[in-house]
Amino acid sequence: MAIYLPAAAEEEQIALDELTPREIVAELDKHVVGQKDAKRAVAIALRNRMRRQKLTPDLAEEVIPKNIIMIGPTGVGKTEIARRLAKLANSPFLKVEASKFTEVGYVGRDVESMIRDLVEIAIEMVREEKLEDVSDKAELNAEERLLDILLPPPSPRPAEGSTGGLMLEGTTASSSSNESQSRTREKLRQQLREGKLDDRTVEIDVRERNFPSFEIISNQGVEEMDVNIKDMLPNLFGQRTKKRKMKVNEAFEYLIQEEEQRLIDMDQVTRLAIDRVEDSGIIFLDEIDKIAGRESGHGPDVSREGVQRDILPIVEGTTVNTRYGMVRTDHILFIAAGAFHVSKPSDLIPELQGRFPIRVELQSLTMEDFIRILTEPKSSLVKQYVALLETEGVKLEFTREAQEEIARYAFRVNEGTENIGARRLHTIMERVLDEISFDAPDKKGEHIKVDADYVRKMLADIVKDQDLSRYIL
Repeated sequence: MAIYLPAAAEEEQIALDELTPREIVAELDKHVVGQKDAKRAVAIALRNRMRRQKLTPDLAEEVIPKNIIMIGPTGVGKTEIARRLAKLANSPFLKVEASKFTEVGYVGRDVESMIRDLVEIAIEMVREEKLEDVSDKAELNAEERLLDILLPPPSPRPAEGSTGGLMLEGTTASSSSNESQSRTREKLRQQLREGKLDDRTVEIDVRERNFPSFEIISNQGVEEMDVNIKDMLPNLFGQRTKKRKMKVNEAFEYLIQEEEQRLIDMDQVTRLAIDRVEDSGIIFLDEIDKIAGRESGHGPDVSREGVQRDILPIVEGTTVNTRYGMVRTDHILFIAAGAFHVSKPSDLIPELQGRFPIRVELQSLTMEDFIRILTEPKSSLVKQYVALLETEGVKLEFTREAQEEIARYAFRVNEGTENIGARRLHTIMERVLDEISFDAPDKKGEHIKVDADYVRKMLADIVKDQDLSRYIL
């Protein structure tokens, strides 16, 4: 049985409070190669959040987050930096493409939906944390319920008479019966914990999930509705149960889930989640360059500027109505990103530009960066492929020359075709390991060394043919 120590969460929080911008950058370095300027910018933004929490409430209310625009080609680490930052800070994080909001009412989405999505993510985060707190108690409760099903408690026997002698005799018999029941129950408990009862079938009450079907016609969509239909239906139609037979191990898992739901206070989870969104939420607005453009009187530009004006109040600070209550966006950190090949940040409307005071440029990846990406990060591509093939009993080894050759090919293909940054490495690696991955189950116990010659052999023909290279790599 897993035991969660409550001190662990506190230690993690203390560690986060003590992280200096330099240490935050060092943490990001474990996952993202290069891009020092971007890492410094987000490290300062995160540290400022911690500083704000130590201010007096009236002053803290006035300190707004300094939103960031990251400018750089695709695949250089913009999204990964933001995602790792959110993970480090244990903050609700949402990545959304700004182009999703174009032409709202036709193919786009309502801009406020990003806040609703962020609240959903925060609720799931807090719920998972609460599950850890109650998991032990839920497991014990489920165990007791399962033992009651396996060994129902004896029904109380009526008194056999009014005289003292008969009462004494009945009491002794009852005591003996209780002791026997208790011993049997403990034996069953031991067998249950050892998995000896897993294949036995039991019958338990399960909640029915089939509610009457009906449609709600609304021009705003379900996400706009304040009523939580899922919560309302059980109250309307009652929570019916039905008997169902299942194996003991399945029944145990089901009962644990039921107990966890019973032990978690969802109202408290919702309150904590909304507070976390308001104080530490991070929204990553990708492809913001796709909506950069001024009104010039014809279609697309009007749409782009309209989206900018829709996004503006959310970034400025407004109150969004969600099905869990009102959520303020004043202190949510927005990190925008875009390649800005055609447009530039100054093409955004002035009001929106003013809400993104920090701008950092990310550099295109060099061949040296590709080599580092292959090996240095905590879950680098080389480590991933070695671990994957290890599950088949194959020991895979990449020589330094092979890594350099893969990086060289990735760099050349990026220059010759579209530059997709580090994502090119995934394509190249899959091509190089195509045969090894396919034959791995038949090569159990073998040690395979990937050297520069092998890489050249697998890629030479494709790279020579420019048209083929454009399609395959």
